[in-house]
Amino acid sequence: LQFKLKESNGMPKRIFTPPQKDPELVTALNAQASERMREAILIPEITSRQDALRELKAEIFEALGEDYIDRKAEVYEILKDILKQISRDLILKENRRIDNRKFDEIRPITCEVGLLPRPHGSALFTRGETQVLGVLTLGSGQDEQRVETLYGEEFRQFMLHYNFPPYSVGETRRISGPSRRDIGHGGLSTRAIQKILPDKETFDYTIRLVSEVLESNGSSSMGTVCSCCMALMDGGVPIKAPVAGIAMGLVKEGDQVVILSDILGD
Repeated sequence: LQFKLKESNGMPKRIFTPPQKDPELVTALNAQASERMREAILIPEITSRQDALRELKAEIFEALGEDYIDRKAEVYEILKDILKQISRDLILKENRRIDNRKFDEIRPITCEVGLLPRPHGSALFTRGETQVLGVLTLGSGQDEQRVETLYGEEFRQFMLHYNFPPYSVGETRRISGPSRRDIGHGGLSTRAIQKILPDKETFDYTIRLVSEVLESNGSSSMGTVCSCCMALMDGGVPIKAPVAGIAMGLVKEGDQVVILSDILGD
């Protein structure tokens, strides 16, 4: 349907040309920031690392003086590029990550089940600084989710709700309805869990899983898959097979390619 709409009513894409950065400012910021940013980015703990980088950026911008008071966005964009280049150089030239792990090394993992007494199943999955609580509730056929789609009304026996509260990344903001991230990551996790659920003929229960991200530093959607799978097993759901996941990354420079297992959030 979308392709048909594009063919009948679509418009050609506009070509975007990014604005050119001031070369003198780029050179000056590279001289001031590169070495200090490298030191800050190698701080192991995410909150301390982000605080150090935030303070460093503010200090560098303030040192530029009043001539750049109206160019804060431009300065911070250049500092962002410098930070990205430092991260890439660590991987491609020094064969190391900012937390000193090997490219195929997974962060420490701990798993607990049966934490909550009231739900039918629960599990806590922790990988490094990412921690996700999965909660399972079973219901009858009347509890199925009714969904109105473009093709009519349908009922869904399985639901997975992904919650990513601001405190999981050390932030504070108003909590309202599901964000685009919540919907997107929930959909990604749903596709993984859905494949292992038993057929309705053999397990005629409505299944609701809730993923509560308690702490996040990368791969919270895959942490959701792990915690929800364990919650299903804790609740006695006869799944077809266990499922787990990690976030992967790829860094490429010319012919050099590096694949990273279990990437960080920053």
